[in-house]
Amino acid sequence: MDSFSFYNPTRILFGAGAIRHLGQEMNNAGVKKCLLVAGGGSIKTNGIYEQVIQSLKTSQIEWTEAWGVQVNPTLDKVREMIAQAQKEKVDAVLAVGGGSVIDSSKAVAAGFYLDDVWQAFLGKAVVKEALPLFAVLTISATGSEMNGNSVITNTTERRKWSLRSPLLYPKVSVIDPSVQSSLPFQQTVNGALDAMAHILEYYFMDDKALATLAMNSALLRTIMDMTDRLRQDPADFVARGNLAWSATLALNGISGIGLKGGDWACHAIEHAFSALYPKIAHGEGLGVVFPAWIEYVSEKQPERFVPWAKNVWGADSVSHALRRFRDMIASWGSATNLRDLGIRESDLATLRDIILDTRGVGKIVKFSADEIDALLMLAF
Repeated sequence: MDSFSFYNPTRILFGAGAIRHLGQEMNNAGVKKCLLVAGGGSIKTNGIYEQVIQSLKTSQIEWTEAWGVQVNPTLDKVREMIAQAQKEKVDAVLAVGGGSVIDSSKAVAAGFYLDDVWQAFLGKAVVKEALPLFAVLTISATGSEMNGNSVITNTTERRKWSLRSPLLYPKVSVIDPSVQSSLPFQQTVNGALDAMAHILEYYFMDDKALATLAMNSALLRTIMDMTDRLRQDPADFVARGNLAWSATLALNGISGIGLKGGDWACHAIEHAFSALYPKIAHGEGLGVVFPAWIEYVSEKQPERFVPWAKNVWGADSVSHALRRFRDMIASWGSATNLRDLGIRESDLATLRDIILDTRGVGKIVKFSADEIDALLMLAF
């Protein structure tokens, strides 16, 4: 097992009613005025907005609101919110939503002090300062509530790229599983598939990190079991809580310890899907890509996938585990091929070119153009 350094500065407030503590936490951090970032307005119908505002008022924190963050958040919207934050002279950002909202808020927090935040995504500018960030999670999926990562789409350039900085970890994130009980099952599934993909990007890198792999196997099984339970009862608080915490652990750093940074080929490939087709949910796209990637790579290096087959699926072969994986995704009503996602065969060459434009695709297999073509056809 390789040497490692692990640190996570985010404080988590977890449990029913935890939102009421948000204002005091922000007050303790010296916040006087924040930019409240949100999506399309669902938080006003499920009671979350009212809880957040009450907490801010109780702690005498001023706020200005920025609405309209969409799935696969865009650079244009981020720039708009940066300008609002600067005009309103806020001293913090409060994200109330899922991964898209939190990722956008991180970009705003960094961009507040930069001439052009996209330069940081390109690696041409360094984040040396950022507004403090606080988050109220409304859907468990990306793990953005407890990491320093942000993914934004530049629609003009058709690039969906990421930014990482230790300054972008939320100071405090609130996770109240009860507020997710009104989510449509398909959104729960999208979140579960996203969380599973985060774990799987690490899983196959090194079979000597036994402690991490044992934890990751348990997290994968828990995510699957809890999602099955929520299909039967969306209000199952025990299932909601365990799914929410598993999704956070999937990408807060601990799931990658000793696993050489992961591979992340599947994320690079899926980012191309949602860059070209912005309405494709990231998790659903990953649910198509990952089985195809496992099938393709396991034909070249089958030994890497035997522990996954045995410890996650109780299967006696990789092919058996892969079949069960696909059957599970189908049973959740999620896409199992590119056609289900609405991707046309005529667009596969464009997708390949977008994928190749990313900063390298794959570690276990370093994908060439021809191999990307082969994988896309396997997924089609």
